[in-house]
Amino acid sequence: MFTTTTTFIVYICAMLVIGIMAARVTTSLNDYVLGGRRLGRLVTALSAGASDMSGWLLMGLPGALFTRGISGAWIAIGLTVGSWCNWKFVAARLRSFTANAADALTLPDYFASRFVDRYRITSVVSAFIILIFFVVYCASGMVSGARLFEQTFGMDYTNALLVGAASTILYVFIGGFLAVSWTDTVQASLMIFALLLTPVIILTDIGSIARANELVAQNGPDMAAFLKDVSFIAIISFAGWGLGYVGQPHILVRFMAAKSVRGMGDARRISITWMILCLAGAVAVGYYGVAFANSHPEITVSNPEQIFIIVTQVLFSPWIAGILLSAILAAIMSTLSCQLLVASTTLTADFYRRLRKQASQNELVWVGRLMLLLVAAIAYYIATDPESGILALVSYAWAGFGASFGPCVVFSVFWRKMTLPAALCGMITGAVCVIVWEIGGFFGLYSLVPGFILSSLAIVVVSLLTYREGNEAERLFVELEKKFWKEVKEEQ
Repeated sequence: MFTTTTTFIVYICAMLVIGIMAARVTTSLNDYVLGGRRLGRLVTALSAGASDMSGWLLMGLPGALFTRGISGAWIAIGLTVGSWCNWKFVAARLRSFTANAADALTLPDYFASRFVDRYRITSVVSAFIILIFFVVYCASGMVSGARLFEQTFGMDYTNALLVGAASTILYVFIGGFLAVSWTDTVQASLMIFALLLTPVIILTDIGSIARANELVAQNGPDMAAFLKDVSFIAIISFAGWGLGYVGQPHILVRFMAAKSVRGMGDARRISITWMILCLAGAVAVGYYGVAFANSHPEITVSNPEQIFIIVTQVLFSPWIAGILLSAILAAIMSTLSCQLLVASTTLTADFYRRLRKQASQNELVWVGRLMLLLVAAIAYYIATDPESGILALVSYAWAGFGASFGPCVVFSVFWRKMTLPAALCGMITGAVCVIVWEIGGFFGLYSLVPGFILSSLAIVVVSLLTYREGNEAERLFVELEKKFWKEVKEEQ
């Protein structure tokens, strides 16, 4: 236990050192929010992946496979396809459009600029959506951290929640976006190491893949069935997770912060390779975790989402276990830190800066830090419920962002006829649909799917009804697209 504790302390201290280093070059709101738009392709790729794959990667996803069997891997397939499409079709355009549309620092800021919203209604609506769903998303990260400290150190849930949340909040508070991006790069490396090593050790402990499959089959033949007894709606729901990528502010902000559109192809290849390996490792841990549990009947797995932690504690030496368990903390911290930062900077850039236009850059940075503490406090309150499920919280927030922002982002960078009223209707329709669908649970279909479809339909219908030839937003789109293709040609 002492060895594991030491490893955790060293890891957290290293993250704080990176935060202090980042603080030294954070002098403006642009630095605090987007790191001055100077992320290289490696940092862009790995930080986007790490901010995407939260504690659910090492806890929620393995827990789903442990419970459902291999059919739970549909989520991983949907995410991989969705992430590739996001990188391929949206990343470079969004980087160019946000930089050239009044140097937008946040997604709400971009929407207001892109649709020439002089009253900034889109900014206010999207900012509220971000705050509503990010508070839930941040709560999921805090729950993940609490579960980690609870299982690893035998702490009660309340103290575990406090320690886990404080570990992340401190370095984001100090260093802002650069601290988040630099630490994400380290954390992404630690996560892939843990997820590739752990399933190999599980199979080594059992003896062979064939023996592992026999042990998994003891829980029923359906455990190995990719399609058997899985309904069409279930497949659509799992695979539909990929739709959410184009609407996640904490991932899109990585594209916005890239140094230029050059290198997006290399960044995509790095990020997708990293993602496939991590997801495959998480699937293997959850699936063969069943075999591990059946081969060790003396071990009780009361919470499937803790299977990675249990395997690590049993099969590895304390030093290695400490490093691997730090990977869970890395996954949690990487996503939670970015979510807290996006939520706090939304309050600062889209509300405070508009109300107090004479505020200095230093003042805005400190307001951003205070807003971070406010968002963290609300998320902490939600996370105090010990019955909170990690995957359930992530699922709700992911759907909310994907349905409300996803169609709006895609149409805004590809369709010149999209109008301001359409953007507002699309965002509101997507958000309301997810909230209502989650309450009703209609047909067992994941709320992101109908939310995304209805939001897209609202954008198309309202745009066609309100479009006027040669309007200001259309002229701006034409200008932004010309600049985008110019940047692409210059950098080839």
